[in-house]
Amino acid sequence: MRSALGLVLAVSVAAVIGGCNTYSNNLNRSKEAFEQNQYERSLAILRALEPDENHLTVGEQAEYAYLRGMTDYRIGYQSDARHWLAVAFEIEKTNPKSLNVDWKTRLDQVLEELNKHVYNEGYANLGNTPAAKGEDPEDAPKKSAKKKPDEKAPSKSDKGDKSDKSDDK
Repeated sequence: MRSALGLVLAVSVAAVIGGCNTYSNNLNRSKEAFEQNQYERSLAILRALEPDENHLTVGEQAEYAYLRGMTDYRIGYQSDARHWLAVAFEIEKTNPKSLNVDWKTRLDQVLEELNKHVYNEGYANLGNTPAAKGEDPEDAPKKSAKKKPDEKAPSKSDKGDKSDKSDDK
């Protein structure tokens, strides 16, 4: 009976250690894809990893949030990028040196740019449109919640009033 209990315990410990290793491996796979400019692949891996993000170490969580934010940014999902970069910023603030110096510098620059956009033009104007392949995300079209000046809402007289023009044949 003791040997069976010992075996169950050993298998459980191995599964937990192996499971954490898998999460770290997925994070590394997304990082490799990101570094190879394969942003869609990186994002797919990160999205699949998201439900298990809490199994990562604090440093890995900072990396996850940074990679997720920068991947979203590169694709053109600016509002998502701003969210994840803010998460990375907060993790880095409470756990200094969670990110390497280059990543921290880039995080600060991009987050400042996205925040300025929100503060100056409003959150609704923060683009979430994918950039075309090879296009710099800063040049991606920005979706605007505002109507174009030449667009106007239909007047009350336009709503139910179908002109008699069709009857004038």
